Amino acid sequence: MKPYYEGWYMKHQQGDDVLAVIPGRAQDSAFIQIITSSASHFVAYPLEDFRQDGIMRIGSSVFAQNGMDVDVRTPDVELVGRLRYRGHIPLRYDIMGPFALLPMETKHTVFSMRHRVEGSISLDDSVMRFTEGLGYMEGDRGCSFPRSYLWAQSMDFAEDASVMVAIAEIPLPGVRFTGCIAIVWLDGREYRLATYLGVHVLEASSTAVHLAQRGLDLRIELPEPQGRRLQAPQQGAMERSIHESPDVPARFRFAKDDRTLLESPCARTSFEIVSPEAAERTASFA
Repeated sequence: MKPYYEGWYMKHQQGDDVLAVIPGRAQDSAFIQIITSSASHFVAYPLEDFRQDGIMRIGSSVFAQNGMDVDVRTPDVELVGRLRYRGHIPLRYDIMGPFALLPMETKHTVFSMRHRVEGSISLDDSVMRFTEGLGYMEGDRGCSFPRSYLWAQSMDFAEDASVMVAIAEIPLPGVRFTGCIAIVWLDGREYRLATYLGVHVLEASSTAVHLAQRGLDLRIELPEPQGRRLQAPQQGAMERSIHESPDVPARFRFAKDDRTLLESPCARTSFEIVSPEAAERTASFA
């Protein structure tokens, strides 16, 4: 059987509370990952505890595009509660564009750039209550995460906005190249920057991102991130370690035709960056 994984990234925030939950399956097991500002947890399940029919079921937990009912109880972590989503903002078309037709090692989906979150969830001895919380949801599927990549997502703006950027090393038969997909959703309008639309990646580092595309200009300034450890897929197995910072204080500037449309700090930006050197170190320890 060809190596395979799939997972959803479900982010929730209100005030200082940030909670990301990643349900999914690998080649021979299922999992639920939990990330907060202070900790991360990986909970493994037998593959037979995983079911996917548009709704993802893992053990006693249920995940869907309209929310989650989560029931995770282990000696290391307990996460129990119900969250519901409303007012989804989907994309106008597949974020992968024509690349969706190519044999990529991983394919990305954005289910909702921004939505409301309501409900409560208990994490160990604390309770997170979402009355007017914000949410974001995406997914990945394939065999492996890219060898090197950068990913950032934020919706913590005073404006009605949400931003997602992914820049990765893409291997195809006979060639490797840097691919980029990015969405700026602002005041009811979607702006898309992507390799298949002619974007130029002018900078992509642990402290700055700069993209330009036919009059669109997106800049993100970041401090050096201090990430929480996550497990990531490598040839269908969740054996690779990466790090995500769920609440980096960043600054965003987005302009169109030299007119600034968004310029704002953002106290809780999710951010991951994996270098080729880090990927090689992970492989050497596998």
